[in-house]
Amino acid sequence: MSSPAIDRILRGPSGLGTSGLQFRPQVPVPEVATPEVPAAETAVPATVVPEVPVPEASGFQAPSVPVLPVPAAVPPAVGGSAAEAPSGGSPRPGDPIPGLYHHPVAEPDPVRVEALSAALKVWAMEEIELYPPEWEKDFDGFSTGRYMVACHPDAPSVDHLMLAARLMVAENAVDDCYCEDLGGSPIGLGSRLLLAHTALDPLHTTPEYHPAWEASLSSDPPRRAYHSAMEYFTRAATPSQSDRFRHDMARLHLGYLAEAAWDQADHVPEVWEYLAMRQFNNFRPCPTITDTVGGYELPAELHALPAMQRVIALASNATTIVNDLYSYMKELDSPGLHLNLPVVISEREGVSRKEGYLKAVEVHNELMLAFEAEAAALAVSCPVPTLVRFLRGVAAWVDGNHYWHQTNTYRYTLPDFW
Repeated sequence: MSSPAIDRILRGPSGLGTSGLQFRPQVPVPEVATPEVPAAETAVPATVVPEVPVPEASGFQAPSVPVLPVPAAVPPAVGGSAAEAPSGGSPRPGDPIPGLYHHPVAEPDPVRVEALSAALKVWAMEEIELYPPEWEKDFDGFSTGRYMVACHPDAPSVDHLMLAARLMVAENAVDDCYCEDLGGSPIGLGSRLLLAHTALDPLHTTPEYHPAWEASLSSDPPRRAYHSAMEYFTRAATPSQSDRFRHDMARLHLGYLAEAAWDQADHVPEVWEYLAMRQFNNFRPCPTITDTVGGYELPAELHALPAMQRVIALASNATTIVNDLYSYMKELDSPGLHLNLPVVISEREGVSRKEGYLKAVEVHNELMLAFEAEAAALAVSCPVPTLVRFLRGVAAWVDGNHYWHQTNTYRYTLPDFW
């Protein structure tokens, strides 16, 4: 059975349908234990892609959180849209960025959002004491529960959603407390990130030095968050999925370090350099766990395909530019020159702030269209059910990420550029 979400992937950005795509595998398809799929001659119609049952994650020991029925997913609309410029003034709060190519999503299930938000707050505030009481308002304003429900429509339960939600909160704590808003600094960041990374990728050392490292895992809130979130994740994930996540977090930390180095040197990178940094300092760790959150696994050999790596990179880059665009006004209030794509374009290409912002919208749209075209080609050339389901999950994450940025008026407002 098909769905609008997978129809979109198979259709690609042009809306021509799979009849407009030729079956030309670019890489050998690895032999994996998956259900047989009818051979394609010239194309794989969306209707023949089988539904993949949702298995329980191997070894998953869930905490006591309500298991709610998976909502009847209303996947992203078939065919993206670009919001029109408002007539007479700025967009209203909660409007999408005018001209931004995106796919509207259904409002997340409020029952599931409430259950997830409540469980997440107990974990953050009581179990690991992540934030002091005075930060509670900002924790609530981030709306992580609504974010994760929107991004993972195929999650079998709130327990599975908690896997992603804990990691999201932990990553934000590291970003805020080590890098940015809540006491962060580029000075000494490398050391802090390295030690925090050992909460995700454990230190293997001698018995003499192991206790000191183990004690360090609870020495500050970000490390406690990383350590706890990763313990829950590894109990639910396969070893391959856990290793994949650690790799993606190392990429993220490398991007943090590049941005910190530019900050210390007061350096404004070239646009291409900034985009290279954003390919590492981006949302990639989030969509690449979509199979763990969905209760299944994309085999490592399929995840490692160059075509899949390109699809994931394009999706992650596009979602991160969404963050640059929606957080633009928030970052203007930061001291100094806060680097984001609109600012870098303006500085390096000698254009106004408005022109820089509008060109950044175009860059995002190009990345989105490339993501959809590459995902469509991969789904046709390698129609393995788990691979197609994973592509659908990444697309849902991309759309849910945009939805959260668009609707989070507690954090974001748009500039008056239209």
